[in-house]
Amino acid sequence: MASKGTATVAAAVPEVALRSGNARPMPAVGMGTAAFPLVPEATKNAVLAAIEVGYRHFDTAYMYGTEKPLGDAVAEAVRRGLVASRQELFVTSKLWCTQCHPDLVLPALRQTLQNLQIEYLDLYLIHWPICIKPVPPSFPAKKEDAMPFDFEGVWLAMEECHRLGLAKAIGVSNFTTKHLDKVLAAATIPPAVNQVELNPVWQQRTLRGYCAEKGIHVAAYSPLGGQNWDGTGNAVLESDVLAGIAKARGKTIAQVSLRWIYEQGVTSIAKSYNMERLKQNLEIFDWELTDEDRLKISQIPQKKVVKGTDLFSREGEFTSVDAADLNVEE
Repeated sequence: MASKGTATVAAAVPEVALRSGNARPMPAVGMGTAAFPLVPEATKNAVLAAIEVGYRHFDTAYMYGTEKPLGDAVAEAVRRGLVASRQELFVTSKLWCTQCHPDLVLPALRQTLQNLQIEYLDLYLIHWPICIKPVPPSFPAKKEDAMPFDFEGVWLAMEECHRLGLAKAIGVSNFTTKHLDKVLAAATIPPAVNQVELNPVWQQRTLRGYCAEKGIHVAAYSPLGGQNWDGTGNAVLESDVLAGIAKARGKTIAQVSLRWIYEQGVTSIAKSYNMERLKQNLEIFDWELTDEDRLKISQIPQKKVVKGTDLFSREGEFTSVDAADLNVEE
């Protein structure tokens, strides 16, 4: 059985009910599993460690290659009694761009469930508002493989996944208000979640306002400013403003960022494989920022890291897609 300490931490993580879908409530902090290079055993061990310290929310994607090690960890956690059953966990995965074709959505989800060794996802997201020819996935993709996105057809296929009970809730990732308008025009089941890059250095005020109005819950990837694989540094962890607040509060910069995100009503998906940082990332619920802290954070210069065109190689041309349609800034 899980120790009392583990149970206490797990119980202390607030949850939000998703307005569309019948998933269990989403814990306010989740663990991300995107890691490059991928070491499956490291992912499995990190997930098990996270479950032990109280995480119940795990985020993966077909493209990450971490579905299988996450599934292995979930199965082992149940066997070891770290959780009573898979139902205690909130598991998210994502449909990759090469699968964003109406006839490929359901087969892609079935493959994901097989990889994870589970019967349903709590949340299934369209990873990007980008369609690539159904070729073997590669990163970066070739520009000439980009195709126009069939928002209605793909979303109706996502709704079928929901109706079959294979995805308790469905949503999107990296969608702007323009992309969401296209989905909502076709939807009988609106997206439950939009997962986007969001942190104090990229606050997404316009998108958050839109999503609040439409009842779409926002989740934040790169809540600590990650994804800077080009070596340009980390604008969140290197922020003097956040460092000053952290020092005054006796917290880490990461905790200040995650607390600010939580206070915005947004769920954080924070990736760490370090046990101490995993614990620290959950220790944000028994204190709060001051009005002065919030004002300072609101004045931080804004900078986006992840862009849709980053998915494509520098060579080649967009033959059938306007590059502006791949934009994820507004």
